[in-house]
Amino acid sequence: MRILIADDEPDMTAALSALLKREHYSVDIVSNGRDAFDYGLGGHYDCLVLDIMMPRMDGLEVLRALRAKGVAAPVLLLTAKGGVEDRVAGLDSGADDYLAKPFDTREFLARVRALTRRGETYTPNILCAGNITLDCASFELCCGENRIRLGSREFQMLEMLMRQNGRLISTEQFMEHIWGCDSEAELSVVWAYISYLRRKLEAAGANVRIAARRGQGYLLEEIP
Repeated sequence: MRILIADDEPDMTAALSALLKREHYSVDIVSNGRDAFDYGLGGHYDCLVLDIMMPRMDGLEVLRALRAKGVAAPVLLLTAKGGVEDRVAGLDSGADDYLAKPFDTREFLARVRALTRRGETYTPNILCAGNITLDCASFELCCGENRIRLGSREFQMLEMLMRQNGRLISTEQFMEHIWGCDSEAELSVVWAYISYLRRKLEAAGANVRIAARRGQGYLLEEIP
């Protein structure tokens, strides 16, 4: 899953990013409200974490502007202000949750998990395709008695394929969703991870495979 963090405190964003990445989230970071709006509008995030006090646009302005554009991704507001008026203003602007600084990182993670589970629609924690399942809590690929724990990138890639339900995903979409808009990684990294996943699906005894459509992308299909 993909998270945007918008906060002008570098130490805070670095700590939260490291925390989320350890939990297998893909993270983008911006330090001002204008960039937060631009990224939020075009980034297809599973959750936005917005600090209220930011330069160029504050978090509430970003939130209102994104909601006006129809962006429905869950939003967690962060702020040093903990008064009732501030919480009400944030929630009335379209926020889904509110966390006052300083906060415990365990609570932050719990709130992000709750928001990403909620998302725009209900998404199950166990995904199925053919004779395989993907456990989104344990990051395990299961086929009969075989259980293979996937790395973070492998898990995110297979999750995308299984949630798309047979629709094509381009190399660029994998790059944007998993590695992030500002990644310096080459497109070839996607091909490498596709290869890793194919080997693991075969080792598990899966009756599905990752098929390629030249110039279009990849999809998960049952083996005839």
